[in-house]
Amino acid sequence: MGFMSTFERFAEKALVPVASKLNSQRHIVSIRDAFILAFPITLAGSLIVLLNFAVLAPDGFIAKILFLHKLFPQLADLQQVFSPVLNGSVNILSMFIVFLVARNMAISLKADELLCGLTGLSTFFIIYPPYKAVDGGNFLTTQWVGAQGLFVAIIVGLIVGEFFSRLSKSKRLQINMPASVPPAVSRSFKVLFPIMIITVVFAIGNAIINAIYPKGIHELIYAVLQTPLKHLGTNIVSLVVLAIVSNLLWVFGIHGPNTIAAIREAMFAEANLDNLNYVAAHGSAWGAPYPVTWALNDAFANYGGSGMTLGLLIAIFIVAKRKDYRDIGKLSIAPGLFNINEPVIFGLPVVLNPILILPFIIVPAVNIIIGYLAIITGLIPPIAYSVPWTTPGPLIAFLGTGGNWLALIIGFVCLAVSTLIYLPFVIAANKATGTTYSSGTDSEKTA
Repeated sequence: MGFMSTFERFAEKALVPVASKLNSQRHIVSIRDAFILAFPITLAGSLIVLLNFAVLAPDGFIAKILFLHKLFPQLADLQQVFSPVLNGSVNILSMFIVFLVARNMAISLKADELLCGLTGLSTFFIIYPPYKAVDGGNFLTTQWVGAQGLFVAIIVGLIVGEFFSRLSKSKRLQINMPASVPPAVSRSFKVLFPIMIITVVFAIGNAIINAIYPKGIHELIYAVLQTPLKHLGTNIVSLVVLAIVSNLLWVFGIHGPNTIAAIREAMFAEANLDNLNYVAAHGSAWGAPYPVTWALNDAFANYGGSGMTLGLLIAIFIVAKRKDYRDIGKLSIAPGLFNINEPVIFGLPVVLNPILILPFIIVPAVNIIIGYLAIITGLIPPIAYSVPWTTPGPLIAFLGTGGNWLALIIGFVCLAVSTLIYLPFVIAANKATGTTYSSGTDSEKTA
């Protein structure tokens, strides 16, 4: 236990303060919460793609199982009804993000969040590539309103949020209307000068950048920042390291997925959307351009929640002799089926538990590699469809591949592997019935 005490002291001095600051740093929180708020809309787009090609397409796996097209011969015609959902979701994700990042920044700085968000969206289009003349008409390209414009959207949202919030608090820049003026009008005039200053500064800055780099700021940032980060994110080593870091933070009572969310989304968002757009265009996940995304973690290494704790629960039911473990297991199995594992993490606890730390960290890494090998060897297609994180276990792999049955089997293999890895550690815990660990409450306070 001497090593564990030393390790705990090191974490409290080095890791916990850094993670706590990241969890409260307003720029990181603004980015993280923006993607969280936009997730239901992007998920809707993904589910529509799944509906179109799994249910409505004649060769869809659900359509085949239920003989839908024999019962409803015109069912495929409904695909064109739902296809435009992509245009209002994943294809304009950057517009959502720039608004939400600026809004979240204003909330943290106690400024007018709605007008700040609108200013961010306005500024995003001020620096947008100009209209192009085609067949006598002027058209705005949609290239940068989707995944490719995410980095510009994030940067603009942060800058506008910071400056709008500070400028709007300056008494010299405020126009205060009489009490008789309607509140909406008064609210708009109060921040009129800050909005004008921001839009003018961005217009001038955009002109300078275009003079130096004629392709524009979107091309510049995409080439310098977004493309390298995307390539880093679509590397299996980066994915495994990020998963290990996320679970290591949980060991100390810090919400790992939330802490790394901003970094994770920046690295994987474009690749995820490119995969989804590929599916929408080809009707199949086979050949999707990015076999390595964070979806691998959810599809093969997140059953029961972080640490693949569904395998831990099964191991507890098989070999645990400790009453406290079995009681917590019974209480945790229902939420665990839907990947909610706080009862396990803080109830057993896993937090600062010297016996369970190692499997909690290595089990997801092992299963990510199993899923990765299955994909790169051509056994299953990439995980191209977005699936709600509360989807039970191996069904994520099944639905994420568009209904590949072998992916479902590999999902169960991963669950079996995780159980086998946890088994000896649960057996070891049987012999440590007198040992006490840090309580979940204390861990939460530390976080």
